[in-house]
Amino acid sequence: MKSACYLLFGTLLYYLTIVEAGRLPQVDLGYEIHEATTYNATTQLYAFNNIRYAQPPIGDLRFSAPVPPTGRNTTVQKSTGDRICPPAQEDWGCAGYLFGRDFEYGNTSEYNYTYATEECKPVNDLGAEILLNHTGISEDCLFLDVVVPRAVFDQRNSSGSGAPVFVWIHGGGYVFGYKNDPNDSGDPSALIKASQSDYSDGMIFVAINYRLGAFGWLAGPSLDAANGTANAGLHDQRLALEWVQENIHRFGGDPKQVTIGGLSAGGGSTVHQITAYGGQKPVPFARAFSNSAGYFPIDSHYVTENTTQTFLARLNVSTIDEARKLPSSDLITANMDHVRSATFGFVYGPVVDGSFVPALPGNSLLAGHFDHNLDVLVSHVTHEGGEYNAPWVQNDADFRTLLKLLQPGMLDPVIEYITKMFPGVGPLRTIPFLGDYVFTCNTNWLARAFGNKTYNWEFAITPAYHAYDLGYIFPGSYSAPVIEPLAKIMRGYIANFVKTGNPNGKGLPSFPQQGNNASHNVFTKDGVVTERDSTVGRRCEWMQEGLWV
Repeated sequence: MKSACYLLFGTLLYYLTIVEAGRLPQVDLGYEIHEATTYNATTQLYAFNNIRYAQPPIGDLRFSAPVPPTGRNTTVQKSTGDRICPPAQEDWGCAGYLFGRDFEYGNTSEYNYTYATEECKPVNDLGAEILLNHTGISEDCLFLDVVVPRAVFDQRNSSGSGAPVFVWIHGGGYVFGYKNDPNDSGDPSALIKASQSDYSDGMIFVAINYRLGAFGWLAGPSLDAANGTANAGLHDQRLALEWVQENIHRFGGDPKQVTIGGLSAGGGSTVHQITAYGGQKPVPFARAFSNSAGYFPIDSHYVTENTTQTFLARLNVSTIDEARKLPSSDLITANMDHVRSATFGFVYGPVVDGSFVPALPGNSLLAGHFDHNLDVLVSHVTHEGGEYNAPWVQNDADFRTLLKLLQPGMLDPVIEYITKMFPGVGPLRTIPFLGDYVFTCNTNWLARAFGNKTYNWEFAITPAYHAYDLGYIFPGSYSAPVIEPLAKIMRGYIANFVKTGNPNGKGLPSFPQQGNNASHNVFTKDGVVTERDSTVGRRCEWMQEGLWV
């Protein structure tokens, strides 16, 4: 016992010495040795940035499943700067946000959609220019970051089981965003601090990149014929999760205590990882946090093939193989132009492929085709559709046009049924419809699939728009004001869930499971209250059956 104490003291003294000397610790991953990028003496966190988890997805690997690194790179890797998968940005979102904002604050009578669209144009142009000119953009982007408390890292070779691990999948509509995006999970230190509130060493935080837009989400018969892989972005995420299983112990983490999570596209990716392969393969994680899970449901080969052909036409080529031979700059520009051309909705995202995504996730959850051996935490905001509404929809005819735009194969009787299911005028119709269609019903489906043994919360602090709770998790990540006492509660819930599978903990408001009463906690400006889940009802249950696709 005495020798063990001396050994531990010596190890701590060694790391204290190298930190003070300006040298940071290294981790041998087999295929490379990676040195910590930074050490924050205040938070006592090491950051290992830009760790490669896959070979560059270029050349013959474009539009295909990722391949793990091989061989041995003898040069010590210490990477700074951003690593960003080629992004894009749609044009319609800004006007939709302005419309939703005015709706929330009761200004719709003064709203001028045409004027707002013109007002958004310079904003969108500037955003596109920034995206295209960012120095960190490259197809060689399949990297991840590991942020680990020093106390956890220093004990990584002990006989203990290791620290819990939280893997974050960034949002961005499957077309933009990156692992350490300051508007997403750029600074996880407050969340890690919450995991240390019980005086433990805390948890490890991992953030991953995955391919975006056409690079990660092409699908259809032409791609299949060229030995491509539909939903390559989901395969990227899965390979990153497998990397965590194989390597996180080297940083002091426990591969048996891995939680995945994300907001928006990250939450939607989480749902797709839960239902991957119809539950025929065990998932490489133990817990899942789905925050405002979002995706446009696509199960039509016609739609996916049309998307692929449109992208190829923008490249002025006829085949996937020809596209693989083009320089990155051509594909990056074509991807940006294609996404910006969308009338409404995101051009790219997960699709039914018969393999990784054997059916729409709602169908898989309804049929019980998913990994049941998970703890699940789910959240949504009250007005998920507020920023993503279609402001040009003002009457029944416009609404029918919207439905046809979203689901080209939708039959007329189904269109009429949905039109009656979502009555109202303008945003009174589009905000609840798009909220349910893209986001909110996913929370309902997950809860019922897991026998109401999930923990669910709703964020209802005005304006309660999509992603307005992100700043409560990662301070500084979003422009909405944050009520700090409530943010501490939210981070406490998440940290406890990552550590134990149960968000409840000392000093936090009681958080019941859904249970037979479909209970969920609601974040209001005055505090957290427990109410009946607002997603319960025939609308989400009918939509889950997929009769409208």
